[in-house]
Amino acid sequence: MTGLDTLRPRLPSPLQELSDPRFARHGLRLLLKRDDLIHPELIGNKWRKLAPNLTAAAGRTVVTFGGAYSNHLRATAAAGRLLGLPTVGVVRGEELADRPLNPSLARCTADGMRLHFVDRPTYRRKAEPDTLARVLRAAQAEDAYVVPEGGSNSLAVRGCRALGEELSGRADAVAIACGTGGTLAGLAAGLAPGMRCLGVPVLKGGFLSADIESLQRRAFGARCGDWTLDDRFHFGGYARTTPELDAFTEDFEHRHGLPVERLYVAKLLYGLVTLAEEGAFARGTAVAAVVTGRPFP
Repeated sequence: MTGLDTLRPRLPSPLQELSDPRFARHGLRLLLKRDDLIHPELIGNKWRKLAPNLTAAAGRTVVTFGGAYSNHLRATAAAGRLLGLPTVGVVRGEELADRPLNPSLARCTADGMRLHFVDRPTYRRKAEPDTLARVLRAAQAEDAYVVPEGGSNSLAVRGCRALGEELSGRADAVAIACGTGGTLAGLAAGLAPGMRCLGVPVLKGGFLSADIESLQRRAFGARCGDWTLDDRFHFGGYARTTPELDAFTEDFEHRHGLPVERLYVAKLLYGLVTLAEEGAFARGTAVAAVVTGRPFP
């Protein structure tokens, strides 16, 4: 990829085995797919989803969408700085425009992203053509290349298929935390026959299965791969946590000497420990957990 090649991504990302008695006593192996090591700024699934879209943008301004703590907005802003592309972030919550920027949004502006705040009803309708046109006009970005929230479109889904291909033959089951579902949609399509994929949604609502199937149909023409979702581990929703999850995360970091990203990866790992205790995996199973990010700030 022209331009992107100069960023020197580390692909395929490393696969690291951890020794953890909570898995070992059930005859399981825990592997971490370290997508957080692909690139120091375009981390994890953000590289896999953004790279094909940035190529398609062909130098145009890139407009994308996210909430106040969006990893996707930060990654897009960083990509814009590294590649010399103008970026605009459409942020959910008009009321935020008059408040000091949180560290995540401040990082976006430091990387050159222009922020445009919209009210929540408009944000919910952002995929509707008339609403999108109105938002782009207000943001003075009518000729921009648009990347959807979370980066999940057909290009991104096809880009994430390589993640499944990298894991094929190296694990029996693969687990990943899900926001918009685009990474799982591509990952599951790339896995070898006989491998299964588990998604752990970090938002509550139970709507994601239909979204993932729709993404796969648009990208590949049909539902692909053996995948399921477990909706029990969102801990109240996106960017929500509890003392129990915080304690689990700190313990995991202490046990393994690895920083754990809180919004996605912590919930994934908590879910896997719970499922291991419940006997969800047969003895002898190698379970690969995809590390899609690292803590910020």
